Amino acid sequence: MNLPKIVSHDEWLVARKRLLAKEKDFTRARDRLNAERRRLPMVRIDKEYVFDGPDGKATLFDLFDGRRQLIVYHFMFDPAWDAGCEGCSIVVDNIGHLAHLHARDTSLVLVSRAPLPKLLAYQKRMGWTVPWYSSYGSEFNYDFHATGDESVAPVEYNYRDQAELLAMGDHGTGEGHGLSAFLRGEADVFHTYSTYARGTDLLNSTFNYLDLTALGRQEPWEEPPGRSWLPASGWWWRRHDEYEQEINDSRNRCRPPDPMFPITPSGARKKSPASGSSNSTERATASSGPTGQPSSTRSTNTPATRDEAGREALTQRHRWRGIANRNERKHTNDNND
Repeated sequence: MNLPKIVSHDEWLVARKRLLAKEKDFTRARDRLNAERRRLPMVRIDKEYVFDGPDGKATLFDLFDGRRQLIVYHFMFDPAWDAGCEGCSIVVDNIGHLAHLHARDTSLVLVSRAPLPKLLAYQKRMGWTVPWYSSYGSEFNYDFHATGDESVAPVEYNYRDQAELLAMGDHGTGEGHGLSAFLRGEADVFHTYSTYARGTDLLNSTFNYLDLTALGRQEPWEEPPGRSWLPASGWWWRRHDEYEQEINDSRNRCRPPDPMFPITPSGARKKSPASGSSNSTERATASSGPTGQPSSTRSTNTPATRDEAGREALTQRHRWRGIANRNERKHTNDNND
């Protein structure tokens, strides 16, 4: 693993202050960007949308719950799925107490296409209290480009039409995640903002915390290289009640066999020999699948083969879980967007 260079405290302090200046520049640039977002014009919503909620039918106006602003997180949950998107689930896990938003006259809800009973069952499993509404039978998801189906509406995602998406290798159909913001008057609702793909990065405090560490998110696209064992972006994401099971799995896919402190087959951690000569053997053992052969999620981690192996691995994992390939692709592919 490519770890940070070891230096004296004085050398570290010089580098840290240099970075601090850039961090302050970034904070001021973000303030300016936020101001530009607030200056965006808005669009009146004339179409009547009806949702299924815990208290029955609700309109878009009802989702405000009497507050001036509404934030909708477009949670990926296809009606055919038995569980919600893993990436979206991590986002919702990171939502704080809604009282803080309510104090600023703002409501936050989740909206998905799956029927309400599926949403409520999954919500109970996850232990969430964020209000969740089903748009099943409504055109809401299509109009706000959280679901792509050219038979219902022109396909668009992240402000790219279907031709642009196809050029990127994305057919654009199926579920996508995002966020939309609305403002209401006495009787009217206005659309003020929508963002998709990595535009929702700031919502995920898990990512933001990891960004402050030396190893970061440990995703293969991050710099500097050599700090990720993952075969593809998003490979480690799980619903919060699934990590323990997979950590105990013999394939141990959620956790890397750390080259400094490898995980032995028994699960105990031991320090590597100084020479590091046995690392490759221990790594292959830790990454072996049920047949004893090294799993591609561990043994294939070179820059040339990681993405190819990861795409296949992600495809297989989605097939196994019965989830369409696009489920997490929208969280991971637009790394520069």
